[in-house]
Amino acid sequence: MRYFFRISYKGTKYRGWQRQLNVVSVQAIIEDNLSKLLKEKTICIGCGRTDAGVHSSQYYFHINTDKIWNEQHLFVVNKMLPSDVVVHDVFEAGADDHAQTSAKERTYNYFIHTKENPFLSELSSYYNIKPDLNKMAKAASIFSKYREFRAFCKSPDKHNHTRCRIFSLQIFTDSSETSFRIQITANRFLRGMIRILVHELIEVGMGIKSIEAFETMIKNEIPSKFLQLAPAQGLYLSKVKYPFIELDPSDEFCPLLKMNQWIEVKE
Repeated sequence: MRYFFRISYKGTKYRGWQRQLNVVSVQAIIEDNLSKLLKEKTICIGCGRTDAGVHSSQYYFHINTDKIWNEQHLFVVNKMLPSDVVVHDVFEAGADDHAQTSAKERTYNYFIHTKENPFLSELSSYYNIKPDLNKMAKAASIFSKYREFRAFCKSPDKHNHTRCRIFSLQIFTDSSETSFRIQITANRFLRGMIRILVHELIEVGMGIKSIEAFETMIKNEIPSKFLQLAPAQGLYLSKVKYPFIELDPSDEFCPLLKMNQWIEVKE
């Protein structure tokens, strides 16, 4: 049997999704507890990797097992898992349905607050800035026109290719203009791509980099020797789309999406 799991997790305490030696990862925590519950070694195949400190309000993985999953299992596994990792749904999938390779698009949100708030320190990135969000939106519209993003990859030589199809890239602010978020949807993402993009867009918004220089960076396809990444805690994997899953993605597990009236910024 192949089962798909829909989960969410707060990534603050974890070294990302993927199991690694001598560190605590989300995958390791879930595999260890599912193995105890099902009384067999269980391997979780995730929809992708998230870096250390990155969160996910919607994440999918699948397992293969001879055991029959039931509703009681869902209750028990959530009692076993730490409070910052939650399984929301489990459903049977086809033998060829794959959590990673069957995904058609993914959506990430990056949250920034510009007014100090101790309750947001692990959920959003603090920047003491007042950027020009309209300039950022204009730069974002340029980014969406390209397909080659080698210059926005932390380690381009580790990828077979660095082409991505960007479906949308939007910037939103709240009514107080003390928080904003960058939302991007694409068929795939490169290592460090979103956090590099956020840093570059902020530089445009602060007037440190011109919109023309931003576009030149994309065109040159040469990663800077001094690439900077925005902090991890502001980044969320928010949505993964599959052709065989019709669940209406809900924002209920991402408090920052719920707490504000978000207004899209136009260029």
